Amino acid sequence: MPEIAAPFDATGMRIGVVVADFNAAVTSGLLEGALAALAGAGAKDPIIVHVPGAFELPVVAARLAAVGCDAVVALGAVIAGDTDHYEHIATQCAAGLRQVAVSSGVPVGFGVLTARDPGHAIERSRPGPGNKGTEAVEAAVRAAWVLRQLGQL
Repeated sequence: MPEIAAPFDATGMRIGVVVADFNAAVTSGLLEGALAALAGAGAKDPIIVHVPGAFELPVVAARLAAVGCDAVVALGAVIAGDTDHYEHIATQCAAGLRQVAVSSGVPVGFGVLTARDPGHAIERSRPGPGNKGTEAVEAAVRAAWVLRQLGQL
């Protein structure tokens, strides 16, 4: 039985990154981490698309998948406030991104922070280990690599 272990190698892959501008103090750090990770993995010229907020991430991720991206990375930050808005946006964003991945067959790296404390989101978007933009890129690229290998079976 074949065993497939994915390296972190984006050489020759077309990668789309969709980033929410809302909570830019957080999402800009996620984007920096994602772009550094992509460069380190050999990705050339990722497509970067900015959207207003996390709710818009799934529809743009779907379009990036449809135009031929091998993987998509979704970056955003949903931070709790005084109303239920946080719960609805976080849940629907996650569900929408999952649906994009499953229906398109294109991996979607989930780099959307959901935090009740803004400090926790800032901490996870700082440069270095623990940057969730970096982790979302690694997940998406590894999954895309695996799918390429499975296509050759």
